[in-house]
Amino acid sequence: MAKKSRITARLMLAVTAVTLLGACAPGQVEGEGGPGQEPLTVESVDPAEFKGKTLNYVYFTDGPDEQATRSLIGDFEKKFDVTVNLEVLPYKDLVTSVQARLSGGNVPDVVRLTGLTDFKADLLDLRRYLGEKYAEEFLPGPLVGAAGENDQLLAVPSDLTLNGPFVNVDMFKKAGVELPNPEDPWTWEEMIASATKVQQATGSQYAFAMDKSGHRLSTVLNQYGTTLVADGKAVLDADKATKALTPLVEMMGDNRMPRDFWLGSGSRYTGANEIFLAQDAPVYLSGNWQVGQFAANAKFEWAAAPNPCAENCGGFPGGKYMAALAEGKNPALAAEFIRFMNTAESQKTFIVAGGFLPTRKDLAEEGVAYPARQSDMDVFLKDLSRTPEVGYSANADPAFAGSATELVNAVSEVVAGKTDMPAALKKVQDKSQALVDELDR
Repeated sequence: MAKKSRITARLMLAVTAVTLLGACAPGQVEGEGGPGQEPLTVESVDPAEFKGKTLNYVYFTDGPDEQATRSLIGDFEKKFDVTVNLEVLPYKDLVTSVQARLSGGNVPDVVRLTGLTDFKADLLDLRRYLGEKYAEEFLPGPLVGAAGENDQLLAVPSDLTLNGPFVNVDMFKKAGVELPNPEDPWTWEEMIASATKVQQATGSQYAFAMDKSGHRLSTVLNQYGTTLVADGKAVLDADKATKALTPLVEMMGDNRMPRDFWLGSGSRYTGANEIFLAQDAPVYLSGNWQVGQFAANAKFEWAAAPNPCAENCGGFPGGKYMAALAEGKNPALAAEFIRFMNTAESQKTFIVAGGFLPTRKDLAEEGVAYPARQSDMDVFLKDLSRTPEVGYSANADPAFAGSATELVNAVSEVVAGKTDMPAALKKVQDKSQALVDELDR
């Protein structure tokens, strides 16, 4: 099966190469140029001209993906007889470092990003080298965050993450509580009731734990049919948000969810993974990036569970992008590097190593074989098909990060008894609108 998959991927790579040669015809023009739009001119490129050139790739790593990236870079260097300088930075330094290089005229060719907001005006429109139809190889949701205001392709989504819960299987079995069915997701009421039964039967400190994160709170909002921002607008529905957040506040009020954990770290993100690993809570809402950590560190039987449903099912997406800087020295080579690193074969290598989810349509349709915990990764892949499209718009909106921080602060104030839910949500709506207005100037 694996051999067949590799052969198929190689055939796809060959087809892609033929397409590249076709797309590199001198002066090729794509599109009919609708009202107000000029036809897109695709630059003429002879891959033989790459020989001997050097490309600078600024990167941050989530851990196991780094070695896979280095291996793929080696293949690219061999294929095109070029040199790729991989510079791995701490994630916290990435934006400031690239901004400093832009100001100093020392621009890298390619950069790995979690969002384009800080660099949109500086990025290369990849359609100029890869063509209009290249974007069709990727899922429409992840592409939302890669698009410019005029439908430019400013990056390629290279991997995807999805929020979702985990369950302590041993504790569920000990309590005699039925495990959730990945094919038939539980509701929020069913999830909370099951977690509470397990807590009562096993004597665990809590029933439910969740990362202190606006991203995770947005998962709950989406499941109840609303979100903070989307498509450049503040759109939070207060009634739906109240239904979504009230159960969390209630659980923190009666110690089914760790109140001190939520209040103890200000507005900063804090992971609740240690609470789950200590078996202090039978249900934990986080995301697929925890699979590798739990496989290595959990001393009990656990499993990924489907996201609970309310008005919607599915999770809330995140992910990374590969982008080229327009002022880079080798834009054609940068575009070709991004294409190479995101073929079906390359992306499969990368996401399997990192424990990520695919952004390519073909990989999402055929599935991905991971080296371990396949059934857990399949739960996230299944939830990917249930995830509402508005989550991608929300996560890609420039005002999302600031609005999500305001949401965390608002929930904290309600939990601490400093305000009530209606007042807290009004504050979030006002802050989100102010951020949208500011970023729209």
